[in-house]
This record gives sequence, C-alpha cells and structure tokens, in this order.
Amino acid sequence: MSHASAAPRFSSEVRATGLLALPLVLGHISTGLISFLDNVIAGHHSTATLGAVTVGTALLWLPMLVPIGTLISLTASVSQLHGAGATDRIAPLFRQALWLSLLLSALMFAFLSLAPPLLPMMGIAAEIIPGTTGFLHAVRWGVPALTLFFCMRYLTEGMHWTLPTMVLGFGGLFVLGPLGWALANGRGGFPELGATGLGIASAVTMWVQACGFALYLWRTRRFAHLGLFRRFEWADPRAIGDLLRTGLPIGITVLMEGGLFIVTALLIGRIGAVEASAHQIAINVAQLCFMIPMGVAEATTVRVGSAVGRGDPLGVRRAVWAGIVIVMATQTLSALVLLFGHDAVVGLYTDDLAVAALASTLLLFAATFQFPDGLQVLSAGALRGMKDTQVPMFIAMAAYWGIGMPLGAGLGLGLGWGPQGMWIGLIAGLTAAAILMGLRLRWQNRQLTAQAPVLPPVRQAAP
Repeated sequence: MSHASAAPRFSSEVRATGLLALPLVLGHISTGLISFLDNVIAGHHSTATLGAVTVGTALLWLPMLVPIGTLISLTASVSQLHGAGATDRIAPLFRQALWLSLLLSALMFAFLSLAPPLLPMMGIAAEIIPGTTGFLHAVRWGVPALTLFFCMRYLTEGMHWTLPTMVLGFGGLFVLGPLGWALANGRGGFPELGATGLGIASAVTMWVQACGFALYLWRTRRFAHLGLFRRFEWADPRAIGDLLRTGLPIGITVLMEGGLFIVTALLIGRIGAVEASAHQIAINVAQLCFMIPMGVAEATTVRVGSAVGRGDPLGVRRAVWAGIVIVMATQTLSALVLLFGHDAVVGLYTDDLAVAALASTLLLFAATFQFPDGLQVLSAGALRGMKDTQVPMFIAMAAYWGIGMPLGAGLGLGLGWGPQGMWIGLIAGLTAAAILMGLRLRWQNRQLTAQAPVLPPVRQAAP
C-alpha cells in the first residue's frame, strides 16, 4: 500500500469516528447536565437537600454501573453482526437483551429498596438521611426504564446510528428541569418535596426517555428491516447467559472505575462539609470532561466491532488509532481549559470562598489526569469491540482498587492530606489503568495484524 493511499484512508477513519462520536459525546454531556441540574436545584433548595441528593445519586449510580456496563456488550455484538452482514440475527439478540435489562433492573430495584436502612452504618449525617431515603425510594421506580433505555441505545449505536442518544438525552433536560424545580420547591400546585421531588422527577424523566426511544424504534424506517418488534419471544436462558458472559466483565470493569470515584466522594464526605462540597464541584466538572473521550470510546467500539465482523484486521488497527488521535486532541483541550480556567469554572458553582479555593486546586489535579483517563477509556472501548472483556476486568481491579484506592485513602485519610491526597490516588489508578489497558490493546492489535500490511502513518505513531 502506498503512502498516498494510506493517509487518506486513515483521515477518512478519523472523520468517520468523529462523526459517529459527536452525538454520543453530546448525549453523555446531556447526562452530565442532568446531574448538574439536580445539584443546582437541590443546592438552591437547602444544604440538606443538596447533601441528600449527592448521597442518593452516588448510591444510585454505583450499582447501576454494573447493568449499564453489562448491557454495553450489545454494542459490540450488534456491530460485529452488522459488519458480517448477519442482520437477521440482530433482532433475536435485541429481544433477549431486553429480558436481561429487566432482570438487571429488578436487582437494582431491590437494592435501592434495601439501601436506606444501611445509611446510618455508612456514617451518613442524620439530617440528610430522610431526604436520601425519599430520593432513593422515588428514583427506584425509574430504574426499569433506565435499563431499557440503555438497551435500545446500545442497539442503535451498534448499527452506527447515534443521533437518538443525543436527541433523547437533551430532551430529558426539558422534562427534568421544570418538573424537578416544581416538585422540589412546591411550585405549580405541587407540594414541596425537596430531595424526594427530585427523585420523582428523575424517575419520570427516565420513563419519558425510554418510551420515546421505543416509539422511535417502532416507527422508524431505518430499522424496519430488522423486525425488532415483529414477534414476542420468551427469555432464553442460554442466550441471556451468552450476553452475561461477554457483558458482565464489562459491567464489573465499569464498576471498578466508577466505584473508585464514588467511594472517594463518600470518604471525602467524612472529612468535612467544605471538602465534600469542593470535591463535588471538581468531580462534576471532571465528569463533564470525561464525557468526550467516553463518547469517542463508544464510537471506537462500533468501528472496531464492525471491522472485526467483516474480517478486516487493518481496519481494526485504523479504527483504534483514529480513536487515539481524537482522544489526545480533545484531552489536550480539556487539560488546557482546566489548567488556565479553573477559577472561572468554579465561580459558576459557588460564592463560598473556602469551597471555591479548594475546588479550584482540585481542578488542577483533574487537568493532570485528563490524558490517562482518556487513553484508558479509549483502550477499554477498543477492546470491547474485539469482545476482549475478561482481562480488562482484572486490569481495572488491579489499577483502581489495588493501586488507586489504597494510595488515595492512605494519603488522604491516613496521612491527613485530605482531598488532595485522595485525588493523587485517582491519578495513580487512572495512570496504571491507561498503561495496562494500552499494553493489552497493543498485544491484541499485533495478534490481529500479524499477517496484515501496516499503514506507514500508523507505524510511525505506534509505541
């Protein structure tokens, strides 16, 4: 292959990945803005409401990472079937994934029902336990809709169609914002429900999004040839078992990373109100930045899975490096914004000088981990496209809980370094994950391309 033909093909891959990723990034940003809306509404209601929503959100999303991560295996499976031209097998797979999503939502519902009595044992302040309980009891009714939404979302993403994720994501903001404000503050004829009201609004938003997605899939011509709702099928234990074998390791991997951040927030909450508030601000900003590489990683999963399905090892390699190029560019931008604009960003959240000073410092730590965070999620996404899920699971366990959490807890709590020490642990865990995931991805790429010609531009960039 000549240099002249290689460069345009790689440029086309970058462009295709970018176009696929853009709606996903915007969809993830809309999800982050939902948390932002919850925090803003709760914070303006009362400090206790903000604390209750913060703890309730953590207890919702920590276990929810397992079903979300498990269902994401549908993206790789659908993209591989699509790449191989076996589209007749997509609808049966999707229907079994719907059953799996309902099973996982039932487990989540049970957890959220049983969690409130455990709040005192977690060291949660007594004044926010009633609000946290009300939030959890309300939001649990939206969990089945949330898992069904992600199931439908991963189907469309596997088919290279990401626009519904963005549209329905932002659509949810227009439901949650006014409804959450009215229920929390007792406006528009509603009673003042505080944190419970925000839980109700969140559950309603989840159902509106899920029903909207189902209606779209039922009516659109884009997927009519798949026959997604053509027939009813009972749950097939064998098919669901196959989905779990691929997806559960992904769910555990996502839990390992997300759990690191959530448990860090809970531990910092034990230090003091200023530290907890500053961390909440900084982590919310960091999560919004993370939505960009996360969307690129999901697009890379689709591109890699499609190339695997059509038996194109060189296409896999191009897809991986296209994702890396995009992530390095976006993470550079995020790091620069946090490095030079941290004070301005914090000013959007609070007027409390003590909270603002600490949050601004923590955003400098967030600027430091932009590159390892982007590279680890991109590598994990590419490996998912190859259906390589078990080794990344063990890598996540070792990096986040063998390195990140012990170091962070030791520095932050043991040595008294506070939130700064905990954030050093975050940086160490993400860096270890980036290195180990990168090595695993490099090994997989070499296996796939052992007999394939190597693109000159890729060879120059390869580690």
